[in-house]
Order: sequence, then structure tokens, then C-alpha cells
Amino acid sequence: MTLRDVLEGITTPLVTPFDPETGDIDEQALENLVEHLLENGIDGLFPCGTTGEFASLEPTERRRVHEAVVEHADGEVPVLAGAAATTVEEAVDYADHAAEIGADVAVVTEPYFHGPTDPDGNRQFFEGVADRSPLPVLLYNIPPCTGGSIALETLETVADHENVIGIKDSSGDLEYLLSVMRRTPEEFVVLQGYDALLVPALRMGADGGLNAGSNVAPAKYTELYDSFDDERGTEIQDAIEPLFESCATYGFAPATKTALEYRGLVSSAAVRPPLVPVSEDGRAGVEEGVDALLER
Repeated sequence: MTLRDVLEGITTPLVTPFDPETGDIDEQALENLVEHLLENGIDGLFPCGTTGEFASLEPTERRRVHEAVVEHADGEVPVLAGAAATTVEEAVDYADHAAEIGADVAVVTEPYFHGPTDPDGNRQFFEGVADRSPLPVLLYNIPPCTGGSIALETLETVADHENVIGIKDSSGDLEYLLSVMRRTPEEFVVLQGYDALLVPALRMGADGGLNAGSNVAPAKYTELYDSFDDERGTEIQDAIEPLFESCATYGFAPATKTALEYRGLVSSAAVRPPLVPVSEDGRAGVEEGVDALLER
């Protein structure tokens, strides 16, 4: 089975649990979460993404999270290591380390903070990383955090690079997603990162999902994937909506951690600044969303 085949399913963008007393990474909670996901049929693990608060981790912490997830996954599923950075050199450094410890894919966003003066700048960035990465590169389109979507003409060119395997699209724009599928090779993996549009994307031909809510209810997400083309898939998609709305309102890391704490899967919903915990009123909505999804 190829890596592409394995990614045709549900991959979880892991939260990074923190000790509420020290603020340090809670490695035991991370290990427990990985075990929970593997037991419930998740197809891949993505540490140090947006939900994993990579931007609030020191470089040494990011590497340690990667190490812990690879260790606890123990080869059962692929590990997609977050390699987002604003320079080619830094992204390649994360990819090099990920390869050394046994991860399978490096995930790279557009450089954030300043956008390119021309879309060709992002092409140069992605190709610079892909040329030197020892791991296949998965592009990550998340316009709210990078200032805009990856230009389709850029994506069309970069998708032909032998070391670029696919894209996670968190734009929430189905028209963009369809354009990606039309303008990239058949073997280019397209993953829907916007939970509220998972079923529509799969029905349109997306290969799989990379979804924050799968931390909380992995069995529901894998069941959705197995039944996306029938009524059961629609039922689960509808049940995902309230929890996803909480994530969109309060932030994916705070809301997902609150849901995991409510389920007893992590001991604390602590996040790092500039993120803040979900308010008491918001917690009630998160808990209702979890109950609705698990009961469906």
C-alpha cells in the first residue's frame, strides 16, 4: 500500500496538551491521545499543525512533539510532521529532523506574515522546500493564517513536483477545492481540512479529511468516511456542525481541547497565549456539541 493510499481516509491534526501548572507539554496526555486515536481507526496523525498550536511552540518543543508522536504511533499509521515556517531553510530543517526520527510526510504552509509580491514567490518557496526535503511534502492551504489561498496557477505548477504529494485545504471554499482537483494530477492527494464540508468534499472527489474534530470523536469521523455517499454520512456530517461552529468561534485548539477535557481524554484544556481558554458560556456549547455528535 502506498502512502497516497493510506492518506485516503481520516488524519487527525493533534492538539498539543499542556500541563496547566507548568505550561510544559504534557507528554503523557499526548501519548494517551495517540492511543485513543489509533484504537478508533484513525488513518494518520498530524502533530504541530494549527490545532496543535505549532506557532506557540519553541523549535525544540516542536521537534519533541514530533518525536513523541512517531514513538507512540510505532509505525501503525503515517505521521505528517508540521514543517510550517517563513524560510525555506527552517522548513527544510524541520523536514530533515522529521525524516531522521521516522515521520512520513512534511506539511508546509505558505510563508505567513508577509505575502509574496507575486504568486511566483510562493512557487519558489514550495519548490525550494520540496527540492531539499527528504520527505514527501504536503501543502497546507489555510488562508486566514497566511493572508490568502495558494494561487491555483502556483499550485498547478508545484503539483507536478515529484516530491509534492498533495494538499490539505482549509479554505472552506468548495469552488477552490474543485479547481484544485481539476488542475492537479490524479495522483495528487486532496484532503479536506474544513470539517463542516467534509461530506460534500468527499462526494466531489476529495481523497480524505484532515479534521480537528477527529481528535474528539475519531470513530464518528471514520464512520463518516466509510459512509460519506449515503444517508449515514449525511447524518454524521450534520452532527459535526455544532462542534465545528464552536471551533470557528473560539479557535480550533481551545475548543478541541475543551471537548477533549469534557470527554476525559486530556486533563486540561490549557492553551498558550495569544490563545485563551473557551469561556464558561462557550464551554456549555462545546459540551452540547460533543454530546450531539457522540449520540448520533
